[in-house]
This record gives sequence, C-alpha cells and structure tokens, in this order.
Amino acid sequence: MGQKMKEKVSSFLFEYDTPRMVLVRDKKVGLTFRMIQLGVLAYIIGWVFVYEKGYQTVDGIISSVSVKIKGLAVTDLPSIGTEIWDAVDYVFPPQGDSSFVVMTNFITTADQKMGYCNELPDVAPCKTNDDCTITAFRQSQGVMTGNCTPYDNKTKTCQIYAWCPVENDFNVPKPPLLSQAENFTLFIKNSISFPRHGVTRQNLVESVTSNYLKKCVYHKENDPLCPVFRLGYIVEQSGRNFSELAYKGGTISIVIDWQCDLDWPVRYCKPTYEFHGLQDENKVSQGFNFRHARYYKEDGVSKRTLFKVFGIRFDILVNGQGGKFDIIPTMTTIGSGIGIFGVDSQEKEEVYSQNGQQLNSSSSENVYDTQLNTYKSC
Repeated sequence: MGQKMKEKVSSFLFEYDTPRMVLVRDKKVGLTFRMIQLGVLAYIIGWVFVYEKGYQTVDGIISSVSVKIKGLAVTDLPSIGTEIWDAVDYVFPPQGDSSFVVMTNFITTADQKMGYCNELPDVAPCKTNDDCTITAFRQSQGVMTGNCTPYDNKTKTCQIYAWCPVENDFNVPKPPLLSQAENFTLFIKNSISFPRHGVTRQNLVESVTSNYLKKCVYHKENDPLCPVFRLGYIVEQSGRNFSELAYKGGTISIVIDWQCDLDWPVRYCKPTYEFHGLQDENKVSQGFNFRHARYYKEDGVSKRTLFKVFGIRFDILVNGQGGKFDIIPTMTTIGSGIGIFGVDSQEKEEVYSQNGQQLNSSSSENVYDTQLNTYKSC
C-alpha cells in the first residue's frame, strides 16, 4: 500500500508528458495546413483587431437633447377667424425636448360653455326618456340628464350636461390646415459624454460656426453635419408623404448615432442622423391626436375654444459608443488568437508518414514508448 502511494507521488512530481512533433512531407497536407493557418491569421487580424477593434474598451454614452422649431402659418376659419400660428401655438410641449408634437391639422369647437345640450346622434340616439340613463358613459361628452329631446326635426338624442355645444369631430379638414408646417425648421442640440474615457462632445462640431448655422439646412449627402432640419425633408427621408401624415398625424423617430474611435483626435467623433416612420397602416385608430383648450371669460361666464389637434410626434433617440485602446482587452484578444492557432496546430488522429503510410494510434504509442525508453537509457 505504501509502495503504491510512493509510486503515485513520484509519478506526479517527476514525470510529465509533452506533445510529439511529427514532420509531414506531403504537398497537399502541407498546403492545406498553411491555408488554414492563413485563414486563422486573417480572421484574427482582419476581423477581431481591425473590424471589431478587439484592442479597445467600449463605453456607452450619456446624452441630453434640446430642440427649437421655427416657422409661421396662417389660417382663416369661420369659427376662430384669421390667425397666425408660430412655435408657441403649434408645438407641444412648448419647451421642446427629445419628444414633442408639431400640430399640422385641427378641429375647433368655439364658444363652449357649461350647460345643457344634446349629444350627437351617432353617440346617444333615443326615442323615449327610458333610453337615457342618468349617468356618464364612455362615448358621451357629458353626463346624461335622463331626458330624450329633439336634436333636429327628424332625430332625438339624449340630453347631457357638458361643455356645449358638443364637439363634432367626424369631418377632419383636408388638406391639412397647417400644411405650411412642411417648411418649418427644427434645430437639434445634442450633448453627449463618454464618462469612462472622460470625453464630451456636441453635434455642433468644429465646422459648425454661427454664420454657417444661420444658412445651413440638413441634407443627407450635401450637408450631413448641419443640425437644422426641414420637417418635410425628415418625413421624406422616413419614407412617408408629408401631406398624408399631416392629415391625421403620425410618429417619426430621429436617431442620432455616435460611433467614435477615441484613439483618433476627438474632432473625428461626429454624429450621423437617421429617420424612421413609426406609424403603421392600420385603419383602426389612425394617426396621432389629442385635445387642448383656450379658456376665457365673456360677460362673467367661463368659456373655451376646444381644439382637437392632429400632429406629427417626433421622438429623438441617441445611440452610440466610444472605443479606446486598453491593454487588458488587447492581451485577451492576442491570447485568444494564440489559442486558436494552438487548436489549429493539433495533430489529427491519422498522421501521414514520409512514405505516405498511415500510423494508427497504437503505432504512435509504440513510437512514443521507444523514444521515451531511449531517452531514459541515456
């Protein structure tokens, strides 16, 4: 028992094995082997190092966005008269951040005041008072009083207590009332930071000066760094038609992408812009809309003008990453490459001798034992 333990300990401490090197003189095998090595080398250098930049540490971005919109539109409607619309009137919210709406169409219901009036025939038709339950329900614009009263000479509807007259939004103006919005301009100011690398950057790059900013308008090919965008061009680049989108509203995303190699001077870190239409063609609940009101008093009575607003919602998304040289991923990548070469260099189960004869595993063991015994006897 003690002798066996001693042999095991001795074997563990004083014996080791090494891979056996075999010289193969075969043109096909040699050429195949070198081609595999060349492919592995091309993968490590071309893909891992050059394309994927495996020698860099990558950092995500922290971002802030602010916007300003400029442009004027004029409407002349019987309900509200002639009006001039500027950014204060058609941008929601007025401060303008990474998500905002530009009004392109609307329905007005003027001079509403609290009182009793009839609901619309499509919402609450009736024949007797029994058809009008004293309650509020989902489609109604007010609270039912329980009375069925004439809406016109032919129709009766339930009476409600609400802001009267009630809104009738079945006829959306076409063409859009603010079709001039196509030529409004959007100024985007984007500030980013790569905190791990201590780098900050703005989309107002070195080539963007005050004089340049007053005149430039973004174009994908001719002026890709200008931060001033025409709304019509944004919609066009998203693959949508502005007039169709402005009719009932929709959603557009503006993607600012920063892909920066911070081993180069920071002036080469520049943004690119992409535009995507996010509205599908579903006929149910088309477009984008909401309501807001202008409140006022007339002869001591509170009144309002109700607007059902159709608009284009813009969502600004900022993506990106910055890579910079780091010794740790560099050594890790080199080690992985060496490991791949090691796997590539492993002998197959069948080894070709100089004479083209195959040596099976048992004959390989015999060669190894013979060489080992020769080594021990020296």
